[in-house]
Formats: sequence, structure tokens, C-alpha cells
Amino acid sequence: MGTTQDEARLAVSRYAARLFIEHGVAGVSGDDIAAAAGLSTRTVWRYFRTKESCVEPLFVATSLKFIALLRDWPHRQSIEAWLQACLGGAERPAQDIADEVLAVRLIAMLPDEPALRSAWLMAAQRGEEALADVIADRLERSPREHEVRLCAATVMAAIRVVDETISTAAVRHAQAFTMQDVIDRMARAIRAGSTLPICDPVLV
Repeated sequence: MGTTQDEARLAVSRYAARLFIEHGVAGVSGDDIAAAAGLSTRTVWRYFRTKESCVEPLFVATSLKFIALLRDWPHRQSIEAWLQACLGGAERPAQDIADEVLAVRLIAMLPDEPALRSAWLMAAQRGEEALADVIADRLERSPREHEVRLCAATVMAAIRVVDETISTAAVRHAQAFTMQDVIDRMARAIRAGSTLPICDPVLV
């Protein structure tokens, strides 16, 4: 459960994302974000170091929600079976879906809005740290071990590539993806990025 300030920062992040998507980063000021969120500009700058960093909480939230699914991954299931069970037909909260749509549209902007990339990479770092805990638990090792951290880094990079590829294709090239397409691509990426044997059932 996040703190009240975490929730407030995420709310501002959603407003900033919508403004950036509609007007581009250059067309949006800190004052615009504050007005949309119903806050003073001073409060926005207390929460965030730059206007581009305003979208970081949105990126972090969507990243950590995916890692949270992996945290519940049963030891006796493969990555393919678990992603299918989690995402194949499960009901998902409307806010989670809305956040993912905003994140996808922002990710598709990265080639033209490089200032947003630092926020995207900061979120990936947070996801990588959380993923190290998942890998460590799955293999009964320490998340601080070099091999565990390396595996988390390569898997998170693979996830990021899938996110960027699908987002760009969907938004910029109007390519349609089913949830099964996303599941299959993500499972293949995680398996390809894994430097430790985490993707198949493990006995601990």
C-alpha cells in the first residue's frame, strides 16, 4: 500500500501524462500540470524535480504491478503457464488498464521525446530491484548475489524491449495485438533474458 504522498504523486502523474500525450512535452509547463491536477505549481515542484519526471510514478506503478504478478508465481509453474493464468482471461481493475494505456502512449512517444526516457529508465530500475527479490525467492538465494542481480537486469531489459516494441507498433503503426500476443511475447522475452533457471518449474 502506498503512502498518501505516493498516491498524490501518481494522480499528478496521470494528469501530466494526458497533457504530454495531447500537447507534447514542449507544449506543457509545470503551471499547466499544476492547474490540471488542482494544485499549486509550488506543490508540483515539491513532488517532482522536472516536468518530465512527473510521469515517473505512472511508469513505476505499471512496472511494479507486473512484477507483483511475478511475485505470486508458483514454484511449480512455468513462466508461460503463470502469465496465461494471470492475464489470459482475468478481470483487471479499470484503473490499472487506464494506467497501462497512458504508459503505452507515453512509451510510443520516446523516440520523439527523449526527455521522457530518464523517467522510463528510472521506473525500469525500480522494477529491476523488485524483480531481484522475485528471482531470489524462486531460487532460495539472496537478492544481493551478483548472479541474481544480473538475471534481474537482463530480464528487466527484455521486458522493457517488449514494452517499447509493442507500444511503438500499436500507437505509431496501428498494429493490433491480442492479449495472447502480449503474453506470448513477454514469456519468450523473459525466458530469453533469464541467465538463471527460473522459467520452468523449480523444486525448493
